[in-house]
Amino acid sequence: MDYLISVLPVLLFLFFLFLLDSFKLVVKRTLFSAILWGILSAGFAFYLNNFLLQTHVLSFEQYARYIAPGTEEWIKSLFVFFLVFRKKAGFLIDAAIYGFAIGAGFALVENVVYVHDASDVGFMVWILRGFGTALMHGGCTALFSLIVVGAKSRNASQRIAIGIAYVSVYLIHAAFNHFYIHPLLQTVGILIVLPLIFVLIFRRNEKQLHRWLEIEFSSEIELLQMIHKGRFSDTRAGAYLASLKTRFAPETIVDMYCYIQLYLELSIKAKRNVLLKESGFPPISEDDISDKLKELAALRKGIGKTGEMTLSPLIRMNYRDLWKLNQFRE
Repeated sequence: MDYLISVLPVLLFLFFLFLLDSFKLVVKRTLFSAILWGILSAGFAFYLNNFLLQTHVLSFEQYARYIAPGTEEWIKSLFVFFLVFRKKAGFLIDAAIYGFAIGAGFALVENVVYVHDASDVGFMVWILRGFGTALMHGGCTALFSLIVVGAKSRNASQRIAIGIAYVSVYLIHAAFNHFYIHPLLQTVGILIVLPLIFVLIFRRNEKQLHRWLEIEFSSEIELLQMIHKGRFSDTRAGAYLASLKTRFAPETIVDMYCYIQLYLELSIKAKRNVLLKESGFPPISEDDISDKLKELAALRKGIGKTGEMTLSPLIRMNYRDLWKLNQFRE
């Protein structure tokens, strides 16, 4: 029973967050990978903390309050960098869920070890660890992921975002370990505040996602229709591309035209799949998508960085746009 109480709350909360994802942005394979990393990171943190504890003159209590929060949060956060690098998280919703999953995996191992090593403590301790410490671990990594992915989506400075995220989660974790507030009140506070914060973030981000889909979807469809009708030159985008003829070679202009058309086609299909998943339907899989993605990459390489920057008023290849196309590979 002690094991169950110490691990069940964090798993139930993770399931609760998964249900909040109405757009089904979370990929189960990536979610399980996040949990696995959390489990592995608990082992890495255990050996690292033991090593550092032996080399420091600090007592165990001092180390747990000031050093352990830093090492544990940094090791957990490494998977967040993987998510950003591989463009696995595009919105705050999926970023928060993946981040919490990492913390959940970490908490599972930590609490099981505590139950095994201290089976003679009272039942209330496992309630506090299951509902308090475990959710704290998940919440901290979720916060780190929210700040980093959010900054990446806004094209904000990643160094500043990582610094703010790391300091924030360190202070929260260290304050939790200091027990400035009675452990029971601390746990009750987490149970009340954490779900409320996530619900507010998810609701706000869903509205943002709806706006992103509605605005871009309609404009991209309209532009692609003009291309198919042979009336691209009548659009502002066509006029802009025509003005570049004196600055680029004819073959580069042709590549730009093909690049715009192929990007619009893939972008519309990616948004279509997001809308299908929100409505409870499976996304449509097409056999030639992989070839089209390779063709798009080749065209992007062909027009070069200068050409890509020149087309930025028409095609924005920022982090979220690349995440959108990356959904075809999931």
